[in-house]
Amino acid sequence: MSKLNVGFICVHNACRSQMAEALGRHLAGVTFNSFSAGTTVAARIDPQAARTMADLYQLDLSAQFSKPLAQLPALDIVITMGCEVDCPMVPCRYREDWGLADPTGQSPAVYRACAETIAAKILDLQKRIQQDQLPLTPLTPQTDPAIDALD
Repeated sequence: MSKLNVGFICVHNACRSQMAEALGRHLAGVTFNSFSAGTTVAARIDPQAARTMADLYQLDLSAQFSKPLAQLPALDIVITMGCEVDCPMVPCRYREDWGLADPTGQSPAVYRACAETIAAKILDLQKRIQQDQLPLTPLTPQTDPAIDALD
């Protein structure tokens, strides 16, 4: 079976979704491909999110950047971070919301807790994929109205 494409989506694609993309590659890269995007583009990755990833997981986010939804490849799985706004419908075969509070502007401890929660959720997602526990549905682009919304 080929690896699934997982998209982590948030509002600005500057913090939670960037951490999820990096952790997905680091912790579950043998199982799925990780991507991230936002409903709007931020000028830069949140510096505290980058420091947290470096401190906890020795991950360098300097090559990552905020991307719009239009730059996502075809996705099998969409994970919304808990945007606290209506997240757009992005075509996929399975979706879930992780309901993560945005740590932006809070203490380093809040960023660490968020990153650790994301890491645990990444590992759980990987396990469910490996054990074929996700109800993946066929995606038919011709009949999916969400595709038209992205144009």
